[in-house]
Amino acid sequence: MLVVLFRLLIIIALAMIIYTMVQYLQNPQRKLRIAQEKKKFYFVDDPDNSKKNIHFAYKGCLFDGEKYLGTAGETFEVVNIHISVREPLHLKGVTRDDLYFLEKEILLRYPYAKIEWKHPISELLLTDLD
Repeated sequence: MLVVLFRLLIIIALAMIIYTMVQYLQNPQRKLRIAQEKKKFYFVDDPDNSKKNIHFAYKGCLFDGEKYLGTAGETFEVVNIHISVREPLHLKGVTRDDLYFLEKEILLRYPYAKIEWKHPISELLLTDLD
């Protein structure tokens, strides 16, 4: 009886370890951090929940976007997105074309949204091209 109970506890422990490993590998925040380290684009969002912010990594920089719900036509949609950067020093090397790419990617997911970049990103968009 004791051996059977011990085997059952080992099987339960292995199942918990496998479940924990799968949850760890599927964690979107871990994938976001890896994309930042590899300087790739990765977008984390829950489109069905307008209260959850969007997070994305691009060229080693992490961005956060706050979604605001409003009316678009006869439905409620995300109409404003305020984007800020977590660490402004990581913006080194980011160009206007990169910001336009990010806007395009966001507008693919939220076509009615008006994107507002917060400081210091807004300064790059406001300066004249020479």
